[in-house]
Amino acid sequence: MTLADLAPLWLTLKLAATVTALLLVLGTPLAWWLARTRSRIAPAVEAVTALPLVLPPTVLGFYLLLAFNPTAPLGGFWMSLTGGTLTFSFAGLVVASLFYSLPFTVQPLQAAFTSLGRAPLEAAASVGAGPLDAFLTVAAPLSMRGYLTAAILTFAHTLGEFGVVLMVGGNIPGETRVISIAIYEEVETLDYTTAHLLSGLLLGLSFAILLALYTVNGRGRMRGLG
Repeated sequence: MTLADLAPLWLTLKLAATVTALLLVLGTPLAWWLARTRSRIAPAVEAVTALPLVLPPTVLGFYLLLAFNPTAPLGGFWMSLTGGTLTFSFAGLVVASLFYSLPFTVQPLQAAFTSLGRAPLEAAASVGAGPLDAFLTVAAPLSMRGYLTAAILTFAHTLGEFGVVLMVGGNIPGETRVISIAIYEEVETLDYTTAHLLSGLLLGLSFAILLALYTVNGRGRMRGLG
């Protein structure tokens, strides 16, 4: 296997890392609001957030492809801002993956914020901490396991994207040809040797990520029992 064969892996890792970092920032306010709100629209927001869990990736990819078109408001805005298109570009993969992996960030964070309760924040408020200060110094540190779970699940989920990536990004080497697309192409051309190697890399990496997640969560449960 040459370095060129590994290019889709590096692009996939870059995509997963970018999406994970962005979603941890963008998903935090949404998860915080869902964990604390009593609004009647909260169930609808939760349902929309969770749609990628049940919606076929090709369906989501199709609607994102329409939204990313330069003639659509979102696609046109992006083109006027950057001069490029969201379709068939790495930026398009990032934006599409933000939607596709959203529940894998929001749901662990929402669970962590919900289990936190109100007592720590009320204690912080009693000593004069403002809402933002209380979140940064109390809520976020106490929810660190939730952040770790969200980061690992989001990263692992983005690694294996196929349907959304294919619909939005196509198969452009060095730009949108991630490892799942590369494996599919190698199988189509009957190059099973390369397909085996790429699949084995992705399998091993995915297993290592999930093993780290369950190891950390298992240790946390043991400390809680102790």
